[in-house]
Amino acid sequence: QVQLVESGGGVVQAGGSLRLSCAASGRAFVSYTMAWFRQAPGKEREFVAGVTWNSDNTYYADSVKGRFTISRDNAKNTVYLQMNSLRPQDTAVYYCSAVASWKKFSSIRGDEYDYWGQGTQVTVSS
Repeated sequence: QVQLVESGGGVVQAGGSLRLSCAASGRAFVSYTMAWFRQAPGKEREFVAGVTWNSDNTYYADSVKGRFTISRDNAKNTVYLQMNSLRPQDTAVYYCSAVASWKKFSSIRGDEYDYWGQGTQVTVSS
């Protein structure tokens, strides 16, 4: 099992940047595929970015490509989401998620992730 705690959310003006962190506790963080999802008010949860256990592969939603970067530090049991050039439509609660890499090497489907954090609010003002 793994427990996930997100941090780094806040209020930022359009064009600004934020860095989200997700600290994992539990065993064998290195063996998990990690991802970020987000959910805006009145909308369904959507995939944002994912990273494989060894960081060899990262993948992004089209809406954030070129602006967001996902990374992980297995020594620190932490995954990050660097968000640049933020837009008002990026406003959402951002969730960190994990699934054992033997189950899913990579996935953009939320229902394929087994563990979730509590979420952190990101608000981008225009």
